[in-house]
Amino acid sequence: MTAQKKKILFVVMDGLGDRGCRELDGLTPLQATPTPNLDWFVANGISGIMDVVAPGVGPGSDTAHLSLLGYDPYEVYTGRGPFEAAGIGLIGKKGDVAFRCNFSTVNEKYEITDRRAGRIKAPETTALVKQLNGIVIDGITILVKEGTEHRAALLLRGSGLDPNVTDADPHDVGPVGISKGRTKKAEFTASVVNKFVRMSYELMKEHPVNVKRRAEGLPEANILLPRGAGSFPDIMKFSEKNNMTGACVAGVGMIKGICGICGLDVIDVPKECTGGLDTDMIKKADTAMNALKKYDFVLMNVKAPDVCGHDSRAKDKCSVVARLDEMAGHLRKKIDDIVIVFTADHCTPVETGDHTGDPVPVAIYSATAAKDERTKFSESGCAGGAVGRIRGKDLLPICMSLANRSEKFGA
Repeated sequence: MTAQKKKILFVVMDGLGDRGCRELDGLTPLQATPTPNLDWFVANGISGIMDVVAPGVGPGSDTAHLSLLGYDPYEVYTGRGPFEAAGIGLIGKKGDVAFRCNFSTVNEKYEITDRRAGRIKAPETTALVKQLNGIVIDGITILVKEGTEHRAALLLRGSGLDPNVTDADPHDVGPVGISKGRTKKAEFTASVVNKFVRMSYELMKEHPVNVKRRAEGLPEANILLPRGAGSFPDIMKFSEKNNMTGACVAGVGMIKGICGICGLDVIDVPKECTGGLDTDMIKKADTAMNALKKYDFVLMNVKAPDVCGHDSRAKDKCSVVARLDEMAGHLRKKIDDIVIVFTADHCTPVETGDHTGDPVPVAIYSATAAKDERTKFSESGCAGGAVGRIRGKDLLPICMSLANRSEKFGA
């Protein structure tokens, strides 16, 4: 008898993993917050911990999601820029070089004082982009499109471009960075990037949006800082690779871009599901479950815990954990005979404010999976479970096996 194939749902709680917080008496937000619904999935399924890219490697959300989708990021990753651009509809072609960017604030000394310009967002960013999109520098056409909140994507189109350049974004407050070519061939691209950064300042500093923000005492979005240069990758499509259809439910452009480039259909989510901390998690979960009616595999990303980690807000991260648990309870009432995964794409500890190489918890539920003895969804609570300690690219094959979708290897 042939076993019936099951559908698979990945619930990726962005940046959820953490380290012990002094503010929480040495506990992580997951350890410090009651999570009865996530705990139910652990107690009734199998669990473990996961090095999303490799042990000790702090992954970006881009390389992490590639790994979660079953790809080896060391083989297919070409830089975050192309994924960010694709996620917001800025589609490149061969020879284009793309970057992800932040609208940021600089003072009169050309020093960054706020890397996120007070988390400015549309429609203000939409108006600012109009000042930049379509300009030409040294024969290179500049294409810019706003993303989520303070983010944007930049695409360079023309002859002689090379993505092997350093970031103009220094990733911290202080002097604006200078992009450099890592090779002789890439020096021209770095020169265009540096000219664009300076031009973005000149074009935006007296824009009506910034005049108004200045009058209101808000951080101005008076410069655009590129990072993560890359050419558009050639990736084997998810459906061809895994013999199943796939879709993505996410509000962040870069996540949608990764999934889109990998061949997953990107599902439109309600407006209230596109934010960071204020995302309607229940509605996003319903969107994912509805997508499972059509697709074999759905990846849902929830950004909120990552925001708290980057802002070093332990108690707010605990509040987000409680909301995630409520969402898990909502899904618990709706799941049928599917394989559902609760995990994170990386750790963003509140004590560091950035991604780290710590492993993340993973819980896999299937009605027919052999249960292990773990009972708590946390970094330590999932450790020692039947899943063991795996890499991110192993997760999908494990779930495909539980979903009766794996092909036999050998006779």
